[in-house]
Amino acid sequence: MELSLTRPLAIFDLETTGLNVATDRIVEISVAKIMPDGKEEVLTQRLNPGIPISNESTMIHGITDLDVRDCPSFTDIAPDLEKFLDQTDLAGYNAIKFDIPLLVEEFLRVGIDFSLMDRHIIDVQNIFHKMEPRTLKAAYKFYCHKNLEMAHSAEADTLATYEVLKAQLDIYEGQEYTDPDGTTSNPVKNNVKALHDFSFYTRNVDLVGHIVFNEKQEEVLNFGKYKGRSIEDVFRKEPSYYDWMMKSQFPLSTKRVIQAIKKRMGK
Repeated sequence: MELSLTRPLAIFDLETTGLNVATDRIVEISVAKIMPDGKEEVLTQRLNPGIPISNESTMIHGITDLDVRDCPSFTDIAPDLEKFLDQTDLAGYNAIKFDIPLLVEEFLRVGIDFSLMDRHIIDVQNIFHKMEPRTLKAAYKFYCHKNLEMAHSAEADTLATYEVLKAQLDIYEGQEYTDPDGTTSNPVKNNVKALHDFSFYTRNVDLVGHIVFNEKQEEVLNFGKYKGRSIEDVFRKEPSYYDWMMKSQFPLSTKRVIQAIKKRMGK
């Protein structure tokens, strides 16, 4: 089933130096930009991350420091990439927890505020895990009846994610889904907003989940000795905790959140 789009959908995947959003970097990015008329434009670029690629990561994606030694940096491509992604919705596999936070972090490092406001975000993994809990390779086999060659190549994973998303619509559109609370609905629809609503489930305030909303919709810390405590309460009782967070290796996107909370408190 072809996607029903009202504006471009950018499906993307990253290969990186590691798994730490705050400190790791992109070594390869691939974006498949799908237009409302069905036309596709694929942008794939290897990058010199400026730091060593971990052995563990190289074992997964096969990219070495030597492979990217003469490649451009993220700084070099950032303006064109921002333009390429302008006015697009976003989609990916495990994008909400990893790819989007790391991409935003890379943009922030070069002074570009890549906003997620007014963008729908589709996480194909979340649809998959709710309906058929498995990996991308298994999802590709299950939905598309093909073997995923060159798994963990950014372009192969990006295009496989696109095929899986279309196949999910073929299978699940109109199918009933029962929430944990017992509510039954038909959430998988050929509509970007509906797919966003079904696949984007998170209590996160920041992108990586260091700060989350509690049941009262208050921002609370989700780590460390103050886990579950209101950030405002922590900052009032221990003002130095704010300074510690700002000086520590938290993602820039997380620091922007606590700066906004601190400003809101009027201190």
